Amino acid sequence: MADVIRMPRMSDTMEEGNIVEWLKKVGDEVEPGDVLAEVETDKATMELESYQDGVLLYIGVESGPVPVNGILAVIGEKGEDYKPALAAAESSSEGEQKEEPTDNADSAAKTESVSESSDTKTSDDSKGQSASDDSRIKSSPLARSMAKEYDINLKNIEGSGENNRIIKKDIEEYIASGKGKQAKTESVNIPVIESGLADFEYGDHPVSQMRKTIARRLAESKYSAPHFYLTIAIDMDNAIKSRKSINENSETRISFNDFVVKASALALRKHPSINASWFGDKITYHKEINVGVAVAVADGLLVPVINNADYKSLSSINGEVKELAGKAKTKKLQPKEMQGNTFTISNLGMFDIEEFTAIINPPDSCILAIGSIKKIPVVKDGAVVPGNVMKVTLSCDHRVVDGASGAQFLATFKSYLENPVMMLV
Repeated sequence: MADVIRMPRMSDTMEEGNIVEWLKKVGDEVEPGDVLAEVETDKATMELESYQDGVLLYIGVESGPVPVNGILAVIGEKGEDYKPALAAAESSSEGEQKEEPTDNADSAAKTESVSESSDTKTSDDSKGQSASDDSRIKSSPLARSMAKEYDINLKNIEGSGENNRIIKKDIEEYIASGKGKQAKTESVNIPVIESGLADFEYGDHPVSQMRKTIARRLAESKYSAPHFYLTIAIDMDNAIKSRKSINENSETRISFNDFVVKASALALRKHPSINASWFGDKITYHKEINVGVAVAVADGLLVPVINNADYKSLSSINGEVKELAGKAKTKKLQPKEMQGNTFTISNLGMFDIEEFTAIINPPDSCILAIGSIKKIPVVKDGAVVPGNVMKVTLSCDHRVVDGASGAQFLATFKSYLENPVMMLV
């Protein structure tokens, strides 16, 4: 019997996916694990993987946007009349909201049903005998991508998936055993946009899925959440000295952004009312502190998340931010790496921006905007001396946070940055 393939929900905020390219054409044989098409979501370009065995009988949309649960294709037996199944699927779709059907729930739960951009697949098939051997081993696209990143020969791994298929979990267990090489992490400043005027294209451009989502979510946030703003100036002299001392005696070079992430996480632990989310009929106060770090990319903005940031060291935060920012830049962030943030930081200090206000990233109740460190005259012990001052602005959702609680959070945040040794206790 012919199976109708629908557009799955590939991220928590996805409402439609954009078909970039079909990697299979009508008449091609497919089996579970084959990549059918590249799909651009609001957060990344991902691979749509088949869980059916048969022949691709029909493609509904060659390219362009398709809503979640929209019909993409039909897979069945060679020569099978797929039109009755297609008609039934189209009929069942009428009047329904754009939701993922129950049929696809299992597929959505399997993280390998979508994986990173098909650049990995292309490069795997073109590099050497080892890659050629790996391509004949049953494995998910995400597992192959991870194997390439960590320089792992798939022949050395026993798959735990269906029909001994190698999946993401198998790669992670192999790496955890210490047998895989560490992936190379690109050193990236945050935020990063690599685009020169020579590469700029003037004229009309279609709106990407990412930009559509940014526009929708931030417009909703700005005009539904009553924002108010609190700005405070922080003496960064001690932070500068501490950073210099740490970097002189450590292989990991700590950034001021790492100090900010750590200080905000510790301040949130002392002020749990700030670590909250608005859900209309309820406010959720989160026990875990997961800090989202806004990263500028060519198409817009991504927010990778540092989970349990209050428990992590400065060097751990530094490594994680660099890795996630590098993935964001190359559109290789997985949806789970951008979910679950309870607080967000937007840092424009490296662009010499003194201060700014940021729009809250829903459903968070606050976002912290970080400006640059400026050397200005300050008064200390009754004398005017050179000082290093950084201004930060907390945007608050007044439905959740009041002025006094926001101000208390900022006072604690300031105390951590002005006395960095407190963050090491």
